[in-house]
Amino acid sequence: MADTAQRRGGFRPSQALAVMGFAVAAAAVFSITLPGFFSVGNALALARAVSILGVLALGMALVVIGRGIDLSQIATLAVSAALAVTLINAGLSSGVALLLGLVLAVTIGVANGFLIAVVEIPALFATLAMGLFVVGLTRAFVVPHYQVFLSPGHDGLLALGRNVAGGIPVPLLVFAGCAVVVHVFLSRTVLGRFIYAHGDNVAAARLSGIGVRPLTMLEYALSATIGYIGGLMMVASTALMHLQIAESTLIFDVILVVVLGGVSLVGGRGNVFSVVAGTLLIGVLLNGMTIMNLDTQTQDIIKGIVLLAAIGIDSYMHPREEETAKQGD
Repeated sequence: MADTAQRRGGFRPSQALAVMGFAVAAAAVFSITLPGFFSVGNALALARAVSILGVLALGMALVVIGRGIDLSQIATLAVSAALAVTLINAGLSSGVALLLGLVLAVTIGVANGFLIAVVEIPALFATLAMGLFVVGLTRAFVVPHYQVFLSPGHDGLLALGRNVAGGIPVPLLVFAGCAVVVHVFLSRTVLGRFIYAHGDNVAAARLSGIGVRPLTMLEYALSATIGYIGGLMMVASTALMHLQIAESTLIFDVILVVVLGGVSLVGGRGNVFSVVAGTLLIGVLLNGMTIMNLDTQTQDIIKGIVLLAAIGIDSYMHPREEETAKQGD
């Protein structure tokens, strides 16, 4: 059947492969038209800039594949990283402080999953409310100011934001490592297959014996954990955590990367290559717009158009049907 379809319709590349092709084409155009784009220094700067975005998109992809959405991811990474930095500055050992930050991130993720799977609040509203709640709570009782600076002398943490031999950014290596781990998890483990089954059809997953509620909590906990890693990369790169990042458009950049690469909002579709392709294209576009010195508003307009186009393509390629739209317990 597949061979017959291929003979009739010809080769049809996946969305991720098409996006990768667009990224290469955009890079070629920018290399010709923008002075300084085609250089080793700019390539390394581009790699550093997109690495954190790529890591965050990996966490978001796990949730979206399970037919969810996590609008609290940036707020979670901000408050958990801010807590870790605050504890380090207070004299606690780096290892213990970082572990407590991770515990906070996982707790927020599990709470998101509980609200969605058990209380049955729609993911959009549950995670939006959670993001507002955790940032407000942190500002009220932990970090009275938006900015939390890392005190000098913590080279171990700051090493995450530096370069290795050849000028290769450590964040790029972290992104590559996270991509490999997430790929193995999704493609080689039982839990990874359960997440695909959950996103594809919740009712069928439940009837097959999959614990949908704890699986949902796991998905959001993983999103928060990977987001926390992205938060530490931010701290390592700038020696501070700015809580106002939770109010920025970064969460939409993450969703843009995920959907653009081919991780369907319908659930059950997409992989790590989708995230890598989306990250590369958005990274090239952002880098090109920066070199062109476009203002923030113009960049937001362009990103909004691209996001709407990606969602439209996703809706066209994966229409929601009555059977596949069933969710909840």
